[in-house]
Amino acid sequence: MSGWRPETAVTMQGSATLDRVRRGRLCTGCGGCAAVSDKIRITRTEDGFNRPVATEKLTRQEDRHIARICPGLGMRTETDRKSDPLWGRVRSAWTGHAAGAELRFRAASGGALSAVLVHLVESGKVDYVLHTGADPDDPSGNRTVASRSRAAIATSAGSRYAPSSPLAVIEEHLRSGQRFAFVGKPCDVAALRAMARRDARIDAQVPYMLSFFCAGVPSRKGAAEILRRMGVDEQDVNTFRYRGDGWPGSATATLRDGSQHRMGYRESWGDILSKHVQFRCKICPDGSGTFADVVCGDAWHGDASGYPVFDEADGQSLILARTVRGEALVKAVIAADLLKTDSVRLDQITAMQPGQTKRMRNLLARLAALWITAQPSPRYRGFKLLRVAREASPFTLLRNFLGTGSRVLLGRR
Repeated sequence: MSGWRPETAVTMQGSATLDRVRRGRLCTGCGGCAAVSDKIRITRTEDGFNRPVATEKLTRQEDRHIARICPGLGMRTETDRKSDPLWGRVRSAWTGHAAGAELRFRAASGGALSAVLVHLVESGKVDYVLHTGADPDDPSGNRTVASRSRAAIATSAGSRYAPSSPLAVIEEHLRSGQRFAFVGKPCDVAALRAMARRDARIDAQVPYMLSFFCAGVPSRKGAAEILRRMGVDEQDVNTFRYRGDGWPGSATATLRDGSQHRMGYRESWGDILSKHVQFRCKICPDGSGTFADVVCGDAWHGDASGYPVFDEADGQSLILARTVRGEALVKAVIAADLLKTDSVRLDQITAMQPGQTKRMRNLLARLAALWITAQPSPRYRGFKLLRVAREASPFTLLRNFLGTGSRVLLGRR
């Protein structure tokens, strides 16, 4: 398949930083290290994740640079008294959807993010949008694409629950001299912000960084399992959508003969993909795009127990503006009649995003298990983890502590 190389020929001995990331299984797969040095390439491992491999020894300067930007090793955010413990700095929050019915239907959760991207290119605020789309040579895989039109943005709309490494190609786009918006996983945006502290081109050429609520990156083995349960041979697949064409939409494999096989979101994500999420995502404090200008997600409706209801409905997005620039952007999209919105309070988001809430409350206990077992672990600064942990029950915290510790000791991360 396109881009696949087994990670067996070369080890991480060329970089102390990458070796620490490997030992702790802390890699997010963002590709930032490959942007730092051409001695690093991103490969797909036999586990089905994107990982860096050093082809030769890095200089001490290169190694230190990678350590400063790697989101797997840590994240640093700035918070103040007004910052919400769970959701961080938020200037404005809305629920809403793309004004166009076609884009709303096509996208994963109401099309708000896609509507913002359309406005950016059609208003001339950027020359193009750099984001993730399906790989035509590997239908359930991803590639980084540059979209310059509404049609191109719509083509790549919808969640892609597979590894992606958009920062691996960021250097070639910076060399172009053009202005572009960047859309990536929260960890991708965190790394790009860190890179911007040392590279002035980024702030000059990337005026907008956008993200989405992320529940973790599944291995490519997850997609393979979906196809297996569908009774589909991967070689027969022409296109594959993880979500979209409705809300939440179905995983859809379109075969070369034109036939389609579908699987509901409750089964595709809940029963399969969520079980293939990489370890680093389970100890992440930033599933809600803390470092982005604007972040969008699902405005889920919950049942009596608070679990999201995945019955098909008209898509509804959750939209957070985290910066002054992001707030102005969303308001411009609303004024251009590309986005229909209603204001929402931060305390209402907890019910819309119970998975994010649960992970944040349990995070400190999981990290404590790594510390006490002397495992390499990320360093998070600015996140109010202790305050959030107090909202969880002692039993839940103990269960997460013991669960993480046992996985580490048994080598099952």
